[in-house]
Amino acid sequence: MTAQTEKRRANHKSRERKQRPSWPKAYSFGLVTGALFLFSWLGQFIFQAITVGNDAREHGQSFQWGDFLPQFLSSTFENWQSEFLQLVWQAAGLALFYFWGSSQSKESDERLEAKVDRLLKDRGIDPDTV
Repeated sequence: MTAQTEKRRANHKSRERKQRPSWPKAYSFGLVTGALFLFSWLGQFIFQAITVGNDAREHGQSFQWGDFLPQFLSSTFENWQSEFLQLVWQAAGLALFYFWGSSQSKESDERLEAKVDRLLKDRGIDPDTV
């Protein structure tokens, strides 16, 4: 191997290292989103437990985990269902309409070509020769 070939390989390896961010940096959005999710779910758990405990005390009963957990899971899944259905519809619907080429999401090829032709003409370039 020549020195030049080794130098190229070393440069290639250093570029590879520079292109790959560290694991926390690469997944920082997911980590922050996961932390926010856990924080909000813990908040829901705590405040719902306080509410159920207060309601039980008002009726002269004691707090029962057996009564609380099904209520907590029910409200959790109810929230998830509404949020995920909304999110899935927005993401999947947008992707679907973009793929189909709806007028709201994608310009027609003719209109785009007309704009490019107009820009070329403004710069003194004949669009038919390009």
